[in-house]
Amino acid sequence: MAWLCAEYLADQYLTAAGLAEPGSLEHRASLRALALTVHLSGEPAPDEWLRLTAYEAGWPDWVEERLAAEAAEDPGGADLVLARDAWRALRETWVHAADLDGVPGGGAPLPVDEAARAWQPAWRLGLPLAHLAVWLS
Repeated sequence: MAWLCAEYLADQYLTAAGLAEPGSLEHRASLRALALTVHLSGEPAPDEWLRLTAYEAGWPDWVEERLAAEAAEDPGGADLVLARDAWRALRETWVHAADLDGVPGGGAPLPVDEAARAWQPAWRLGLPLAHLAVWLS
């Protein structure tokens, strides 16, 4: 039940922000990323969600650690199954989208050139949208 509540809350934030068309790949990726953040953080704390989803905050490692901790507590839990499925979909679905990594070679970040595309896991597309949706709330 906790996963479904997290997913509902994430959907409310994303719908209110209006950043991606419901049902689009962008919406689904950001919904999964934000639902994972909400579920694994354990409390409704938008400031914490902003910190966790910030660029270069180590979100994928944090997700892996929290999923392992949840598995240790309740290895057969339905919420864990749903959270793992969401994480698997974000890791294994690759999208051809704007390259959000900035300037190659570590130069100063420039505005994103939306014509420059790169293959990347779906979480790299969904996480910035999830972060922005929380920030706009």
